[in-house]
Amino acid sequence: MELNERVRTFTSDTLGSMGLNLDVAVNDTADGIRVEISGEGGEALLRRRAEALDALQVIVNTAFRRELTDDRSFTVDCLDYRKGKDEELRQMTRFTMDRVKTNRAQQEMGPLNPYARRIVHITVAEDAALASESIGDAFLKTVIISLRR
Repeated sequence: MELNERVRTFTSDTLGSMGLNLDVAVNDTADGIRVEISGEGGEALLRRRAEALDALQVIVNTAFRRELTDDRSFTVDCLDYRKGKDEELRQMTRFTMDRVKTNRAQQEMGPLNPYARRIVHITVAEDAALASESIGDAFLKTVIISLRR
């Protein structure tokens, strides 16, 4: 069975174990593999700041990341929640980048989970004058944005 189909089945079965009967689609993108969840009752994954959605994303990545031949990862989204939050995070990162340039002093963002940190690092990398670094030794880490030396 193809990887995307196995991921779809695994995600669907996991949701079923949670008592949720939702539609699951898996799509390849340039950034990674998106697992799109939709259907009535999907809001259950978005309660408490989408903790269940984040947990499901960690589970899917843990189960299948080693099968990917590149540095992509799996993004699990439900009812386009993550798309909106990702864009919000990119805008906040750009605002913080502008503050670094204006104040000429480093700025902190976080604490952030690995998925959010990746978005911040990719956004900062678009500007050659700036650098970013994760600090901390826990699951949630802080990202420092500074002028490139």
